[in-house]
Amino acid sequence: QGQLVESGGGLVQPGGSLRLSCVASGFTFSSYVMSWYRQAPGKERELVASITRPTGYYADSVKGRFTISRDNAKNTAYLQMNSLKPEDTAVYYCNANNYYNEYWGQGTQVTVSS
Repeated sequence: QGQLVESGGGLVQPGGSLRLSCVASGFTFSSYVMSWYRQAPGKERELVASITRPTGYYADSVKGRFTISRDNAKNTAYLQMNSLKPEDTAVYYCNANNYYNEYWGQGTQVTVSS
């Protein structure tokens, strides 16, 4: 059974940076599309970024500030988040999808506050 484990969340001041990591196990990581979602209190879960060819997808709200990447040798996906804003505060979830199977991580809290 596939598993995703996120890490790297925390409390950061506005304008700061964080890098989230998502370590995968139990499935062929390289054959899955990796994505990051987030869910703020009282809001629906939204897609933040996804690694797709030829270019990645980014929500308008994070374009130019967030970068998604992956290291297939380490079975790990990353989300580099720069110039963080209070509205980026949410639980961030890692997702793996190959249209036949889908896996979710448990989430990591990101709080942007002074």
